[in-house]
Amino acid sequence: MPILESNYKPPFLFKNGHISTIYHGLFRKIDDFKQKRERIELPDSDFLDLDWSFSSTTSNKVIILLHGLEGHGQRPYITGSAKAFNEAGYDACAVNFRGCSGETNRLFRAYHSGATEDLDAVVQHIINNKTYSKIYIKGISLGGNMAMKYVGEERNLPKEIKGVVGISVPCDLYSSSKELLKLKNRLYSNRFKKHLTDKLKLKVDHYPEQIGAHHIKRIKTLKDFDDIYTSNAHGFHNALDYYEKSNCLQFLPNIKIPALIINAVNDSFLGPSCYPYKEAMANPYLHLETPEYGGHVGFYGKNNITYTEKRAINFLEKAI
Repeated sequence: MPILESNYKPPFLFKNGHISTIYHGLFRKIDDFKQKRERIELPDSDFLDLDWSFSSTTSNKVIILLHGLEGHGQRPYITGSAKAFNEAGYDACAVNFRGCSGETNRLFRAYHSGATEDLDAVVQHIINNKTYSKIYIKGISLGGNMAMKYVGEERNLPKEIKGVVGISVPCDLYSSSKELLKLKNRLYSNRFKKHLTDKLKLKVDHYPEQIGAHHIKRIKTLKDFDDIYTSNAHGFHNALDYYEKSNCLQFLPNIKIPALIINAVNDSFLGPSCYPYKEAMANPYLHLETPEYGGHVGFYGKNNITYTEKRAINFLEKAI
């Protein structure tokens, strides 16, 4: 599919990638919006919390929303998207990954970029317990990588899944990891690292044979966290093995439903190989849009509806 031309033209202030990223991450507010929580049990005895919101009319369409690293179902980029989809006639299911709903998950493992088994559990729950005939998936950042990996893996994709959208997707996790370790991203990476290690400390008392304070003291960077915890807890040899096996880039050629990736050129989190031009040009189902501006999940829009929220709805409305 030819690369899509973007018409995203933000106000001058939001042409700065860092301003866009910080504003939408820390200052955007979504008012007059309610969610209803549902807990589902997973096959390995852990749980996921789902935050539901609904269209004002009965709908046969549902959008599954997947948050980014250390996000949750109440982050503005999730609630803003859910509200926009509700107003467009879709019900919305915002997934809180393991340990991200305000309560520590039960197992030593948690979530990671390639944990598509948890996304599949949500899909199967919806198919088996709800009445939707059309299921769509929208993932943001880490959640975008998971969404694209899920629909590109070798599985019999349920017929109910009609389309997928990924925003600010780190398609090559290693490339993104290298960018996050650079000086320009130190404030972001330190914030992520603090949240991740604070959660890890809660597991020390429950899993002393697998993690201890001496391990946590060795975590100086996000890659250290993936070397010490993510890889060990989820069956990878090390951080590089995790990045290699979990990045969605390798699965993009296999996608066979309408798929859209929107990655801003000035996204400081994404390295060069996170822009899959070659894969998009070779796959008629895969659409790639690379606006000049937008930062990381920072696409400004009028009336508190972002450009990518409108764009996702418009794209999925045309999906099968």
